[in-house]
Amino acid sequence: MWLLYNILFPVVLVMALPYYLLRMARRGGYAKGFLQRLGIYDAELRSRLAERPRVWIHAVSVGETFVALRFMEAWRRSDPAVAFVLSVNTSTGRALAAKSLHAADVMMYFPVDTPPVLARVFRQASPVQLVLTECEFWPNLIRMARRREVPVTLINGRLSDRSYRGYRRLRFLFRPVLRLLDCLCVQSEQDRDRFLALGVAAGHIRVAGSAKYDVALQAPGDPAVAGAILKDAGLDTGDPILLGGSTWAGEEDVLLDLFLRLRDRQPGLRLVLVPRHAERRDEVLEAIRRRGLTFVQRSKGGRPAGGGKPEVLLVDTTGELRHLYTVASVVFIGKSLTQHGGQNPIEPAACAKPVVVGPNMENFADTMRDFLAEQAVLQAADAAGLERQIGELLSEETLRRRLGEKARQVVARNRGSLETMVRCAINAGRK
Repeated sequence: MWLLYNILFPVVLVMALPYYLLRMARRGGYAKGFLQRLGIYDAELRSRLAERPRVWIHAVSVGETFVALRFMEAWRRSDPAVAFVLSVNTSTGRALAAKSLHAADVMMYFPVDTPPVLARVFRQASPVQLVLTECEFWPNLIRMARRREVPVTLINGRLSDRSYRGYRRLRFLFRPVLRLLDCLCVQSEQDRDRFLALGVAAGHIRVAGSAKYDVALQAPGDPAVAGAILKDAGLDTGDPILLGGSTWAGEEDVLLDLFLRLRDRQPGLRLVLVPRHAERRDEVLEAIRRRGLTFVQRSKGGRPAGGGKPEVLLVDTTGELRHLYTVASVVFIGKSLTQHGGQNPIEPAACAKPVVVGPNMENFADTMRDFLAEQAVLQAADAAGLERQIGELLSEETLRRRLGEKARQVVARNRGSLETMVRCAINAGRK
């Protein structure tokens, strides 16, 4: 099995390389530290890695990095002497981590999952423990950690419908990998059942809940930051704002069209669009221009031609969405209407904001069950339903307040998973 993986993985990597290089170029920020993906570090990083024993935590992008950073803070409260090396896959995750990383910790890009590269990384980093976030099962990484007697823990683990189907098809490959993990802290009973079906022993799994509830409460958005963003664009915090958070292709068109119809009934309404991937900015700008709307592009600043307030603010920067949630009147969560999977609804809920989603929230199925059980979120079946629900919320302040408060209470009731995950990781390291 290991031989097959190590033959096929480099082939797949080479075939996919043009796509990933193009995506990296579009997103930008990957050039700095790129050789770290091959386990090649500069003198400063090598020196930092050699300073002291470290726990290696791996996160993928922004969402997982938020979880990893809060997990590291919780562990440090329990053990002030602990030090970490945090690895990420994306430039956006790296930028976020750079702003919040503790002085004792270091950061690097995640290395390619091949034995020669990983052997170089383990020699230089010498981690005393490995912690993976959510759904990161790299066979060579996990196998090499266990061969070196480095305990491996999964935190905030989950298996979406799509991921579970994929792992089941490849269970001959992943069953031996998953059995090497010392502890799996998963988000729900469904995740537990799925890992059991993939061959993980019941004694290695702990249902801890979603860490994203804790993250949203511990790292809330700042209304002052949001106010400054709006002021820079010529807007006021008192303006009624429809915010599209982490939108994907097709969803900006839906929001722009319903905005055109709703603004006649809602004087002063403004639309804030925050695409999930900032490199789609030109595509979204073209959609705004086609409708003749005045706009400001956050990355360029300025005001609309002719002065006055812009009708649309395009936020094509990273790390600002959670702040903007605090000043929104109504929030639509992207990747849920024209795409599948959904994005995180917990952050705006923690701000007591009314949240509307589309029908496709598969990646947050358990979270949606929590919210729907308390009638703390609105879910539209299609674009027409989305427009109707947003219109009702914008016209009824009492309804907005009631829905937002219910959402905030759901978040507060589900906190506490990070402490459970830290205890599991510490116990795994003692075995």
